[in-house]
Amino acid sequence: METIRLTTAQAVVKFLNAQYISFEQKEQRFVHGIFTIFGHGNVLGLGQALAEDPGELVVYQGRNEQGMAHVATGFAKQALRKQIMACTSSVGPGAANMVTAAATATANQIPLLLLPGDVFATRQPDPVLQQIEQTYDLSISTNDAFRAVSKYWDRVTRPEQLMSAMINAFRVLTSVEDTGAVTICLPQDVQAEAWDFPASFFEKRVHVIDQRIPAQHQLEQIAEMIRQSKKPLIIAGGGVRYAEAGNELLAFAKAHQIPVAETQAGKSAIVSSERLNVGGIGVTGNSVANTLAKEADLIIGIGTRFTDFTTGSKSLVGQTPLIAINASPFHAQKLDAIPLIADAKLAIKELGQLLEGYTAQHEQLDMYKEQWEQELKRLKNQTYQIGGQLEIAGQLDEQVPDYIDTLQTTMTQTSAFMLINEKVEKDAIVVGAAGSLPGDMQRLWKSNAPNTYHMEYGYSCMGYEVAAALGAKISSPEQEVYAMVGDGSFQMLHSEFVTSLQEQKKINILLFDNAGFGCINNLQMGNGMPSYKTEFRYREGNDHQGAVMAIDYAKIAEGYGAKTFTVHTLEQLEKAIAESRKSNVSTLIDIKVLPKTMSDGYDSWWHVGIAEVTKSESIKQAYENNVQQKLKARSY
Repeated sequence: METIRLTTAQAVVKFLNAQYISFEQKEQRFVHGIFTIFGHGNVLGLGQALAEDPGELVVYQGRNEQGMAHVATGFAKQALRKQIMACTSSVGPGAANMVTAAATATANQIPLLLLPGDVFATRQPDPVLQQIEQTYDLSISTNDAFRAVSKYWDRVTRPEQLMSAMINAFRVLTSVEDTGAVTICLPQDVQAEAWDFPASFFEKRVHVIDQRIPAQHQLEQIAEMIRQSKKPLIIAGGGVRYAEAGNELLAFAKAHQIPVAETQAGKSAIVSSERLNVGGIGVTGNSVANTLAKEADLIIGIGTRFTDFTTGSKSLVGQTPLIAINASPFHAQKLDAIPLIADAKLAIKELGQLLEGYTAQHEQLDMYKEQWEQELKRLKNQTYQIGGQLEIAGQLDEQVPDYIDTLQTTMTQTSAFMLINEKVEKDAIVVGAAGSLPGDMQRLWKSNAPNTYHMEYGYSCMGYEVAAALGAKISSPEQEVYAMVGDGSFQMLHSEFVTSLQEQKKINILLFDNAGFGCINNLQMGNGMPSYKTEFRYREGNDHQGAVMAIDYAKIAEGYGAKTFTVHTLEQLEKAIAESRKSNVSTLIDIKVLPKTMSDGYDSWWHVGIAEVTKSESIKQAYENNVQQKLKARSY
């Protein structure tokens, strides 16, 4: 048997270079590159291997381990899971920083390969720098924290273990139904240890993306259910995009006149201008989709996990019969749905043939859409007059003048957001994740080209936006990429903005500054609480009820070397967008908007825990309302 003597780290790099993927007979390299932050736990192992011979891997230098892993997740998501980047960190805090990113990838079912350094397998220098010593179990290290957030986890304590570890890793990374973060822990002494690896281990491997064929008996059962329905509604999830089934879904919808609602992950599978695309559904959905969901006599979920935001905490689906078309048996059997375990594209094609001649009956669809267009006009033209008041969740905010004085603006979030939609490129990619912006994005954003809406809402991880924008840009370098980020998320993590400048990969940060965690402030006040620790105010006495903090985010980005703008009016915003398009370096537009001026509601409910015992009458009322809403929702 032919062998090649390599260190474990060198073998990892050589193996990564040999991995390819095949989808619909199209073959491409699967691992684009590797993001690195070196420390004593990996610099002389994987660091040495990459410095000596990276092969075809593009090696990137990260700024924060969580941030660089978000870049890799954003890259894989934008590539529709057909290509990935690996990430390596040192042992200890460097590894721990990636746990949040691992959870983000796993919750969204996006392939992410993590290669954290680990403590010495020999235990000879224990406790090594940054090692955690657990007195009840000396085999535990920081990396055990990844077990809960990884789809596959392994620790390579001998060089020869690498082979089975990596083969299993790529089994999961290329899985359609159960992918996510994969963590291969690499003790720093093992990284540098040599072994005679079989040459066959490094031969080209082509991982074929499995397109599961639908079972005929399931197809026939589901086709009959659809034929018996009059008002079916399709909910298109991320599985439609990853199966690249947008065209097939649109043709199916048109053939049978079935409206299509979108989840956050499914949005832009079909462009927004299509008549049968009724837009976002659920807690962050619009009035059209949510009304149709309540009127539907059958709901057909395609490639969706039926999360609480999609189903309005199970209230929108109520007692309506459900069909779930999904490659994952786990997701296909949620909500007691009738499952069709299959590839979305193949299932849609087969169902279309069985439903020839069938047409749904949605006589009021056009009226609902026209009513929503009128609401969009209202939100676009929403203004605040000095001396007036803003209303949110039935409560008047008497502190608006404080924000006007500090932010020097009367601009509303919805008017700014919709202007951006009009002025950016038609094929621009927009990235979001957390705060109030995902609600505005799912409701208001009109996707003008396929695969241009990039939302991480499985974990809704603050700090994902800027990093993932860089990942999306690396994946789609010819398109402009815009990160929609609130001031709270930007403060939490924006380190890879510097990496975008270093790599000369232009991204655009649209930073909505409303001086607080606006989304959670709304959740508090909408459920009877006063504003508490969710506004960015100076401490006054024993609480944070002082003046609103004024932060110049443009100045921060200017210090990094980016092109920056600060805008207080729609006219300034329009000009800044035009100027940012001319820039050849990353840009940041600091958009000052008033709080409580985002979109909200539209006949949806989100089940949150509200205090059952309280002195507050408003919280008591919110609790009783919650009890009544629970009675309308499914319990399983």
